[in-house]
Amino acid sequence: MEQSFSIPISRRDFMKLAGLSAAGALLGGALPQGKAEAATGRFDFAGADLPVLCEVDVCVAGGGSAGTAAAINASKNGAKTVLVEQGISLGGLATQGCVFPCMPTFAYDSDTPYITELNQRMEKQGSPVMMGFEDENFYGGGAGQYMPEWLTWACDEWCEETGVTILYGTSLVGAVVEDGAITACVVQTAEGLGKIKAKTFIDATGDALLARFVGVPTEKGSEKSGRNQPMSLRFEMSGIDVPKVFHFFHDKLKDTWMGKKGAEKFLQDVKKGRNPFMEFAKWKKTEDFFKSGLKTGELTEDDLLYIQAFTLRGKPHTMSMNCPEMPPMFFSSTDAMSRSQAVTFGRKMSRRLALFFQKHIPGFEKAYISREASMVGVRESWRIRGKYYLEADDYLKARKFPDAVCRTAYPIDIHDVQLDLYKKLAKGEYYEIPFRALVADKVTNLLVAGRCASGSFAAQASFRIQPTCMSMGEAAGIAAAWGLKHNIPVSSLKWEDIPESQRSYVSKP
Repeated sequence: MEQSFSIPISRRDFMKLAGLSAAGALLGGALPQGKAEAATGRFDFAGADLPVLCEVDVCVAGGGSAGTAAAINASKNGAKTVLVEQGISLGGLATQGCVFPCMPTFAYDSDTPYITELNQRMEKQGSPVMMGFEDENFYGGGAGQYMPEWLTWACDEWCEETGVTILYGTSLVGAVVEDGAITACVVQTAEGLGKIKAKTFIDATGDALLARFVGVPTEKGSEKSGRNQPMSLRFEMSGIDVPKVFHFFHDKLKDTWMGKKGAEKFLQDVKKGRNPFMEFAKWKKTEDFFKSGLKTGELTEDDLLYIQAFTLRGKPHTMSMNCPEMPPMFFSSTDAMSRSQAVTFGRKMSRRLALFFQKHIPGFEKAYISREASMVGVRESWRIRGKYYLEADDYLKARKFPDAVCRTAYPIDIHDVQLDLYKKLAKGEYYEIPFRALVADKVTNLLVAGRCASGSFAAQASFRIQPTCMSMGEAAGIAAAWGLKHNIPVSSLKWEDIPESQRSYVSKP
């Protein structure tokens, strides 16, 4: 549960404390600045004699929150679908990146049918997903607490039931375009290079990789600073005496981060023998405690940028660490070398944090790192320029659209040297994501779903959260299948022309 707070340190002081010269040497120079680019490095595969792995109706690139939803919904609606995933599990950051829990949308009735059914499937497996209460900092839809290992299985099972073919261990490396349409994407598998032919493609890579391969205009980073949002390398710690941790923060530090209802629910769950939910974070009431590690040399200024932890449903004595954040002034999610070096840097940070917790937080004495993310936590990288370009004003003015595919009120949440949270919409207000923000205008058979949809840096800081990405993917899958049934290219398709009963979301302003 992210609340409004700022990290009280200027950029100039931060650069001095973090050691800019050392970071510069690590990276081999300054990070690239600027936002606009037309395409990425490409190879012309049009004449390449490559084996065809499969021919399908819909090819979805990326098996994260958006891509899994897209593939399942395309297949459910009658399209022969293949889902390309470079890892060996679906769910993206929720499963491979240790990102837990989902942030709430702060909008009521935002859960589209895919999210509702996913929650039901998790409940059926014995993994409850809801908090069981709401307060001023935690309300609305999308607030799923998905235990990663159970979510992985739920996605696999769902794909199998709906007939989705999953290609694990498969990386996208290029595409073939003819007459303004993609005819095939090129992938790297254990066998080598191969082609996947499809009638419609959905880019759910998070990095707009397929879109960039085919020349769709994209942007990256902040329009003001050129920096991307910081990356994280999350981890889990087990062997924790959670009630002891709670009493340290709640009783000794007088921390109110969890709120009155959250604290009461925690104590009730402990009393009834249930695995309780708790969290702690570095903010104004705990800042002095965490800063003590800076004085002793156990922690660095980088480590203190962002600290947050949550207990995990289904994993007693375990907490998921929403940290560390690698400093955005030194590491970029859109620079390959920098993105790789950030992993080693983040791993060192997580070890320092874990040792500090073990030594100074009662309840962590016997704790240990039990899991490390296998995927870097990228908040933002590339975004397409689609038929509609979402901006901060769409959020601030709570705009509605006749072709809306979902709603959200999650704040514009920009992590940087200072956490930048825009004014939160009033309870009950929300804005909508139009289908046109998923449409790559210059390619007739490509949709883009998830955090790389069309929008500004600030707008993306709101629509990037997992439940909103799921709903965008769901709509993309439905639209792809419907377009094929009616012989309408997705670039020309109007979401509002699909019968209401077949849409995942209908705008009711």
